[in-house]
Amino acid sequence: MNVVIIIPARGGSKGIPQKNIAPLNGKPLISYTIEAAVEASVSDGIYVSTNSPKIAEVSARMGVEIIERPEEIAHDTATTESALIHAVEVIRKKNGSIPSHILTLPPTSPLRKPDTIRKCVHHYFQRSGQYDAMISLTQTLGDYWIKDAAAEFRRLFPDAPRRRQDREPLYQENSVLYITKTEALLETQSILGRRCTGYVMDALE
Repeated sequence: MNVVIIIPARGGSKGIPQKNIAPLNGKPLISYTIEAAVEASVSDGIYVSTNSPKIAEVSARMGVEIIERPEEIAHDTATTESALIHAVEVIRKKNGSIPSHILTLPPTSPLRKPDTIRKCVHHYFQRSGQYDAMISLTQTLGDYWIKDAAAEFRRLFPDAPRRRQDREPLYQENSVLYITKTEALLETQSILGRRCTGYVMDALE
């Protein structure tokens, strides 16, 4: 399978300006994801999609390829999918073909381990005949409440046991890793493809 890694790294963060290259323990945040992607050795190319010259400069120094993201798909409400689809078209023009799969690694999970990336990819390709996308999940035994139309709080699952250890686990999308068959991404314009499965990973990562 021809897999490329795309790291979507928009430069317009409001909460933390230039968040993706903000220093974390002496290194730019994005460097942790690039290092893990390189060490995992599961792809045929690593690309950073960004509209920021500073993010591009930091990333290029680490040896990955840069895809210049247009500003019209780099605003606050732009979707990750728009960046991925744009990146696929850039790769198509450059290589004359598209990869079979996109492995998306958001840069905001600095504790993500290379071995976890390898295990996720292996898990997916063992099942790729059944699914065309996979997301990383974190297990939780939390008790969840929602606010209704009258601004009253109520339990989301009122029949769930009160004791944590007696509850059925729930699984939360954690935005650490996504694998999507490129054909399904282009057809559905969704990182979840047509039929998505999950990989449960360590909550700390």
